[in-house]
Amino acid sequence: MQSAKGMKTLSAGGGASLCCLLILWVIYSHLLREGQLTVGTCEIVMLNRDSSMPRRTIARQTARCACRRGQIAGTMRARPACVDARIVRSRQWCEMAPCLDGEECGVLYNRSGWTCSKGSGRIKTVTVRHYLCPK
Repeated sequence: MQSAKGMKTLSAGGGASLCCLLILWVIYSHLLREGQLTVGTCEIVMLNRDSSMPRRTIARQTARCACRRGQIAGTMRARPACVDARIVRSRQWCEMAPCLDGEECGVLYNRSGWTCSKGSGRIKTVTVRHYLCPK
């Protein structure tokens, strides 16, 4: 009788310990994953806007991406996205569909960026810093 009762107590204690360890492992693995992006996704980490000039807003944004092999951070539908690295290297910006629906894409004359224009005359110009483009 004594040994059966002791075995039940040991079993219950072992089960509780195992349960606590499992909960701690789940919490620890969740904390490790926080801050990591899913492959193929991007997030905006900094966005600055300057509206000091009339009828003109200058916005600078920094994004963090976790791209697949052969991809690089770019822009798709006016949001940061992983795009084919060939597009960025060749500076064929409109191939990555950077503008919103209803906007017309055009590459700047020196291929340093692109414009997105609407029929109403609104134009967004995006320039890419040279150190961001791999040769």
